[in-house]
Formats: sequence, structure tokens, C-alpha cells
Amino acid sequence: MATVPSPAVAAAREKVRKVAPKLIDLTEKVVFGDVWERPGLAKRDRSLITVAALIALNRTEQLPGHLRRAIDNGVTQDELVEVITHLAFYSGWPTAMSSNASTCSFGSAAGGLPTASEWRSTAMNSYI
Repeated sequence: MATVPSPAVAAAREKVRKVAPKLIDLTEKVVFGDVWERPGLAKRDRSLITVAALIALNRTEQLPGHLRRAIDNGVTQDELVEVITHLAFYSGWPTAMSSNASTCSFGSAAGGLPTASEWRSTAMNSYI
């Protein structure tokens, strides 16, 4: 069953829909309505793969929302940190550092990694 988007995600989709309605239609029906629902991989695994691809391709704009989705799908913060660290040696140090900066830009006041509630709220609501 497809995941119901949060109000922030729904609002972001509506903003894009005004400019590119077919893009959002494909996003909802194909990407999240079909691909993410296929039985061959668990959503948790799909999240790890997606986060890894976004980091490797340096697509930090989409990363916060998919980090939130990954946490919603059962991936732990420790696992996400491991993915970032691991990819530093495969996709390059700059991509790992950029993705880390993206995840920590809304982190705790102490400057560390976001708390669980911070990861699930603040900037994590931006995926389309």
C-alpha cells in the first residue's frame, strides 16, 4: 500500500504540480505508486538504495526527504551515517561531505546529528 504523504510533502507536490503536472502524476503513480510498492525489495531496502544513489550522484536537494522516508521505513540514523561514510570511498569525499552537511544543516543546536524527532520533522518534509 502506498504511503500517504505528509502535509508538507503534499504541499510541495502541489507547488510543482502547478508548473509540471505530469511530473507529479508520474511521481505519484509510477515512482511511489508502482516502483516503491513492488514486492521484490522491502521499502527499507529501497530507501537505503535511494539514499545511496542520491549521495553518490550528489543530489542533495532530494536527500532530506528521502532520509525522512528511510527513517519512516525502518532505517536507523546509525545506518544512514554508515551509508554516508561508506560512500565517501566509492562516490568521493565531496559527495559524502555534501550529503552530511545537508543532513546536519537542520541538526541539533549542539551542531551534531539531528535527533530522531528533528530528522522526522524540520527539513525532512521536503521530498516530492
